Amino acid sequence: MTATARFTGDANPYGGGDPYADYRTADFPFTDLVDLADRRLGAGVIAANDEFFAERENLLKPEPAEFDPERFGHKGKIMDGWETRRRRGASADRPHPTDEDHDWALVRLGAPGVVRGIIVDTAHFRGNYPQAVSVEAACVPGSPSPGELLGPGVKWTTLVPRTAVGGHAANGFVVAAEQRVTHLRVNQHPDGGIARLRVYGEVAPDPAWLAALGTFDLVALENGGMVEDASDRFYSPATNTIQPGRSRKMDDGWETRRRRDKGNDWIRYRLVEQAEIRAVEIDTAYLKGNSAGWASLSACDGESGEWTEVLPRTRLQPDTNHRFVLPEAVRATHIRIDIFPDGGISRLRLFGSPTDGGAARLAARHRELGG
Repeated sequence: MTATARFTGDANPYGGGDPYADYRTADFPFTDLVDLADRRLGAGVIAANDEFFAERENLLKPEPAEFDPERFGHKGKIMDGWETRRRRGASADRPHPTDEDHDWALVRLGAPGVVRGIIVDTAHFRGNYPQAVSVEAACVPGSPSPGELLGPGVKWTTLVPRTAVGGHAANGFVVAAEQRVTHLRVNQHPDGGIARLRVYGEVAPDPAWLAALGTFDLVALENGGMVEDASDRFYSPATNTIQPGRSRKMDDGWETRRRRDKGNDWIRYRLVEQAEIRAVEIDTAYLKGNSAGWASLSACDGESGEWTEVLPRTRLQPDTNHRFVLPEAVRATHIRIDIFPDGGISRLRLFGSPTDGGAARLAARHRELGG
């Protein structure tokens, strides 16, 4: 595990103006991956030992943390994050906390997966951030309670060892553990506040669940699909197109900048595994004056396979869910959607089931990751 950028120490006290003007951040190599702790996937902070100043649920808010210098409550400054009280020692002779004293929060990932990177964001916690953080991971089936997760039978693996962090900063960590994770234990040493937690990685679905479903969405994030590349991410990320549920507002989909050339925009996806696709949905919900005009789909079987058009260029309507039954099942590992000339779509759904070979590889990968 290596930190790609390291921030330590206090930030300057807030001096007015844009509170993010002196925010410390960096380009991290893993942020194009899915956030496994996204609330839209079903993630939650299920317990914390202390949340005196600010509640634990703030950790997983999708938007950046906000700062209001005038907002105070009966307990003190109200912060947009998770903040614990100041720890104290055992007596007047020993007023300081011990090296082992720390606060913790339990996080249920929205989709089980392999963690590749973590950001512990201390935005606006300038002098009241933790001195250090650590993150542990466990793989526990079902829906365990906090008590069950903290029981003696659960094996926790360290993803981020105890590491000093900085205030008002995005503290990023590359994670090298090749294992399936369902829950995290986020520790702050000895106390303080964390604004946001982001957990980037690759979904590792349960093959038994997918087999029970039979036909399912082969490109959905929660089932293990992913965006490999896109021509344009100007207004919103292409990953939005495979989030759960229908889009609820315009920026919950994928929208490109306006083209002034004769080209077109596109997204390339990797399916959960080799599969046979039988039906397609292309949704333009909430995209009204900026939806794509036309769309086509192409499929590829294998990394070096040839691309074949499976849905010809088809007119799209604004704010509409379009459904297509393919004339015959299409075997593929990758799909590309081309939109013409630009604009956006909100969701893409590809319904089908894995091939025998794809199902076998899914099961083998599940075993390799300790699932």
